[in-house]
Amino acid sequence: MYSIILLGTGNLATHLFNAFIVQSQVRIVQVYGRNPERLKKFESRVETCSDSTKIKDADVYIIAVKDDAISDVAQLLYSKKGVVVHTSGAMEMDCIPLTNRGVFYPLQTFTKGKPLNFKDIPICLETSENSSMKLLRYLAEQITNNVHEIDSEQRKKLHLAAVFANNFTSYLYQISKDICEKEGLPFSLLRPLILETAEKVQIMHPHEAQTGPARRGDLGSIQNHIGLLENEQQTKIYKLLSEAIQETHEKKL
Repeated sequence: MYSIILLGTGNLATHLFNAFIVQSQVRIVQVYGRNPERLKKFESRVETCSDSTKIKDADVYIIAVKDDAISDVAQLLYSKKGVVVHTSGAMEMDCIPLTNRGVFYPLQTFTKGKPLNFKDIPICLETSENSSMKLLRYLAEQITNNVHEIDSEQRKKLHLAAVFANNFTSYLYQISKDICEKEGLPFSLLRPLILETAEKVQIMHPHEAQTGPARRGDLGSIQNHIGLLENEQQTKIYKLLSEAIQETHEKKL
């Protein structure tokens, strides 16, 4: 049975904890965090620690903290023999200043209080040692059926793609919600459309799934929409995206 120590107390650390704690072939021996108050949610199920000198020995140390804190946290583990990994999509493996290092990156959006089934979540792995890759793959396969070996450059580009697919679309949903609420309309009217859009790209190329006035070259509707927008930033976004869609599909206009 392999042992794990989680370093971090945020959304991702919590989701990883919940995924691993129920597995019989791995054991979380400790959760480390600098804030004792945030450790309380773990302490009824596992030993917790806020003193870096009391971090235990383990086979794997999973650092699940914000990107700019990874190196500082990793330096607390200089004397440890286990493999030290971070969970970031944007940071190179080498941001961990240790010999036996790696990446354990779950490609998903994690929100507090929103349960997730890890079984279909892609986990992207990278290691400095071949033996560590075998170990990380074993751990990943305990919680998901979707494991990939991806190097730092590929992972950074994948994370960039994820920002477009998730973070930017979430912001566009917020704009949609603001427009609806300003007119006294429920955002729920758009939910079937959002679901259909997401379902289509599961079976179709996004290029073929594209619809709307910019795709059709309906310039009158585009100008009408621009006239309705009162927020300058939203107007810029609308124009930029409409122009990009038109350029992408111009051969068919």
